Amino acid sequence: MITFRRAQASDLPDIVAMLADDPLGAGREDASLPLAQGYIDAFNADPNQLLVVAVDGGEVIGTLQISFLAGLSPKGAWRGQIEAVRVAGHRRSGGVGRLMIEWAIDACRARGCSLVQLTTDKGRADAHRFYESLGFTGSHLGYKRTL
Repeated sequence: MITFRRAQASDLPDIVAMLADDPLGAGREDASLPLAQGYIDAFNADPNQLLVVAVDGGEVIGTLQISFLAGLSPKGAWRGQIEAVRVAGHRRSGGVGRLMIEWAIDACRARGCSLVQLTTDKGRADAHRFYESLGFTGSHLGYKRTL
């Protein structure tokens, strides 16, 4: 039985390990222990961030983060920004990701969001198909700049 809950500080090593466990994350994350202070600082930073874990039998098997964003458009609506979606390697392709995104959409709706959005790397074709199967559309082109 998979359950979802707000992440706790003790979950951080498992979360960072999942973030690092793919070709993109391997080059930008550091799962070595003790964790870099930046992970801990980010975990404690902002009440409009919801870091979530999926748990099965006491094991953390997935994670995602929702940023709740207030905006003037449209009409002062809140939106939920889903990021850092990861499923543990041994649980991929088993429906965990679908359950996680459905849970996140419900959490955004419960928080009063009128829109839920996400970004995914251009090179993740499988992820694009997955999100489209959940009703997301590639309606915008996003840009990032490293500082």
